Amino acid sequence: MGTFLGVLGALVVIALVFFFIANTVGVEEGEAGRNPRLDAKVKENIKPVGAVDVGEVAAASGAAPAAARSGEQVYSAVCMACHGTGAAGAPKVGDKAAWGPRKDKGIDTLLDHAIHGFNAMPPKGTCMDCSDDELKAAIEHMLGQTGL
Repeated sequence: MGTFLGVLGALVVIALVFFFIANTVGVEEGEAGRNPRLDAKVKENIKPVGAVDVGEVAAASGAAPAAARSGEQVYSAVCMACHGTGAAGAPKVGDKAAWGPRKDKGIDTLLDHAIHGFNAMPPKGTCMDCSDDELKAAIEHMLGQTGL
C-alpha cells in the first residue's frame, strides 16, 4: 500500500509541475484573459475559402442577372435524369400513353406539379434555381419531344 501511495503522490506532483509550466510558458494574454496569437490563428483557420453569389446579391451589386435557360437546357441538365429513364415512375419523354392524360389536365396543373412536387417528384425536380418560366419551358419541351 505504501508503494501505491508513493507512486500516486509522485504523479500528482508531476501533474502540478506540468500544469504550472503550461500556464506560464509562451502565454501573452490580452483582454479578458484571451491569447491574441491563438485568436488570430483560430480566425485564420475558420475563415471562408470563397463566397456564393446568389442572384439577389449579384443584382444588388450591379451584375447582370443570368439569362433564362431554354426548356431543352433545363430538361438536359435536370429533368432528363428521371424523365429520360422513367426513374421513380416518371413518365418518359416519348411515351404518349403516359403523357397524354397529364397533358389533358392542362399546362397549369403540370407546372403546379413541377413547382411543388407530385408523387415521387421532388419540388422543382431538385432544380431550386429554376424559375417558373424555365420549368414551364421544360414541360413544353418534353411534351413537344413526345409529340403532344
